Amino acid sequence: MIKKDLLIINAAELVTCSGFKAKYGEEMKNIHTIKNGAVVIEGGIIKAVNTTEEILKTYNEEDFEVIDASNKCVLPGFVDSHTHFIFGGYRADEFAWRLRGDSYMDIMERGGGIQNTVKATRDASFEELYNVGFERLNDMIKLGVTTVEGKSGYGLDLDTEIKQLKVMKKLNEEHVMDLAITFLGAHSIPPEYKGKNNEYIDFIIDNVLPVVKDENLAEFCDVFCEDKVFSVEESRKLLLKAKEMGFKLKLHADEIVTLGGSELAAEVGAISADHLLHASDEGIKAMAAKKVISTLLPCTAFCLKEPYARAREMIDSGCGVALASDFNPGSCFTYSIPLVFAVAAIYMKMSMEEAITALTINGAAAVGRADSIGSIDPGKKGDIVILKYPSYNFIPYNTGINIVEKVIKDGNVVVNI
Repeated sequence: MIKKDLLIINAAELVTCSGFKAKYGEEMKNIHTIKNGAVVIEGGIIKAVNTTEEILKTYNEEDFEVIDASNKCVLPGFVDSHTHFIFGGYRADEFAWRLRGDSYMDIMERGGGIQNTVKATRDASFEELYNVGFERLNDMIKLGVTTVEGKSGYGLDLDTEIKQLKVMKKLNEEHVMDLAITFLGAHSIPPEYKGKNNEYIDFIIDNVLPVVKDENLAEFCDVFCEDKVFSVEESRKLLLKAKEMGFKLKLHADEIVTLGGSELAAEVGAISADHLLHASDEGIKAMAAKKVISTLLPCTAFCLKEPYARAREMIDSGCGVALASDFNPGSCFTYSIPLVFAVAAIYMKMSMEEAITALTINGAAAVGRADSIGSIDPGKKGDIVILKYPSYNFIPYNTGINIVEKVIKDGNVVVNI
């Protein structure tokens, strides 16, 4: 039996987040809600959006698989635009150490942190990484996430970096979730290059980036621009070469100290600068001026007990803010979109409307896909979330709880709780 196309009707709130590019500053409040809304999806693509009354004047319910969204809120699929979801091993012991007072950088300097995960990831087989990655994507989509960005960076050598990227490429081909893939070879300095940062950057440029490019394994190149990791100068060198090779650019910037990573992101034309807990006033202004997406990761600050990024100041300065989980085995072992939303709304001075924008159209912009996902607009992919409550206000109100009832990916119902 041929499956019919999809018609969603009677939505108490249809939140379209309408637009085909990022929203900046005041624009982030505009989420474009339709009462008693309806959506038509044909061939996996959104065909029409309007009130139910208007849609039913043109479309016949008998021609569609119909979802009655009475007393439900309908939103675009969420975009988690910053994760490290492919890794081996775990670091629960380090979490306990942090709770007793050890800092993230202290743990990293004594061989823990990223280096711990590097060993486990180097030891893991392709199949092991693929299987655990598939399971994690299954869990993420239940939270309403329909597109995920995934980074390498737990190999810090040629073979393991390529292994991570190939795992994600295969997952992108075989899992219903869409993946945006980022090469993060400059995530840390491997033990074999300790004290030789510049040589390691040269190794990435000369030996790893060409393979990533030739085999079309990643769309983005990222770097951890941070004190005691990679300097602004080292980061600039890598990013400019990656840009020359055709990669889009991202940065881990100003997470631990104010180093100038946000300014560098603006200088090199990065698509996003991420973390930004200690971004300077000048860096915020530079990102706003150059339209760099400011991707904030509230659960990382929450888990590290660090001050939150200055979302309010960024938005008021004209930045386009995105929110993401930063799911990883060390500093943030969670991909809870409900927790991301709650922390942003309760502690980071973001309005609920701004948080929704940050997890939809601006998340899409942070992975270069605002033209095809991130909003409920005709011509875009049929990626949609239906909540079990009538309003988006329930997302932070039912604090930290998943209230997603249905997830529609490319016009197909893939989650039905």
